[in-house]
Amino acid sequence: MTKTMQAVEITAPGGPDVLKLTERPVPEPRPGEVVIRVAWAGVNRPDALQRAGSYAPPPTASDLPGLEASGEIVALGPNVSDWAIGDKVCALLPGGGYAEYVATPAAHCLPVPEGMGMKEAACLPETYFTVWSNVFQRGGLQAGERFLVHGGSSGIGTTAIQLAAHFGARVFATAGSAEKCRACTDLGAERAINYRDEDFVEVLRAEGGADLILCMVGGSYIARNLKTLADDGRLVQIAFLQGPKAEVNFAPLMMRRLTFTGSTLRPQSDLAKARIAEALRREVWPLLDAGRIAPVMDSEFALADAAAAHARMEAGGHIGKIVLKVAG
Repeated sequence: MTKTMQAVEITAPGGPDVLKLTERPVPEPRPGEVVIRVAWAGVNRPDALQRAGSYAPPPTASDLPGLEASGEIVALGPNVSDWAIGDKVCALLPGGGYAEYVATPAAHCLPVPEGMGMKEAACLPETYFTVWSNVFQRGGLQAGERFLVHGGSSGIGTTAIQLAAHFGARVFATAGSAEKCRACTDLGAERAINYRDEDFVEVLRAEGGADLILCMVGGSYIARNLKTLADDGRLVQIAFLQGPKAEVNFAPLMMRRLTFTGSTLRPQSDLAKARIAEALRREVWPLLDAGRIAPVMDSEFALADAAAAHARMEAGGHIGKIVLKVAG
């Protein structure tokens, strides 16, 4: 294995143009880790937040962006027994995915689903870990419940719609154009709400309110989400695209027994992420193997064009996942 690799680094906090190709040493696996020769890397909003200087990586993580990738295991650290050199995997990463090689805990790897290409597999970890842990584990979504996901055409949204619909929920989604709304209903949403033309609060209240809302907007949506919830409803916050501050009347939390919670994935412990991986392998990977659900793909860019990929994501017109082609 070569000693150096091509990678994309953040040269300074800023816009997409601060992403530059560089050369770095190939990482060495620590105990419990594997090194993956990266085929494809997923592009996610936390990468853009890190690039802008507002989402620092954990102290032990690579400073390179990239939270998910697919590829082939080429090195095993001490105490790794579940994987072998040559295994094809996709993996949740602590960072470093925008590179030809990356190290990650072996317990955060999952097999490439049967019949799925490496490009599609690279899009699974970040969104599926996030959706499963927040919608099903933290949010407790049950069959028959009314579920609202904001940003239904995003990578998170398209994943949440498919999984919620498969497990028997009534799915509602918001999106910002007719094309995006059609994508949501094609994936299994009962109703897609164009937030530019309709009030999601009114639509859901007419249905009896949402039992669970997955929100990455924040800001003014916080108070509106609380109004949207049915009695005993749950609001799960996973990002704040509109900002984390709002003036909110919290009396309804007591009066209507509401739950307002949230999480971020990256700062969680390796053990917590390993447990999510175990649940996904048991509950979700058979659906991917059977082709019953699949990632929605938007566009691909070369590793050297990571800046263009970020510009595409931040322009807001994409539907589904954006990926970087690294090798193969």
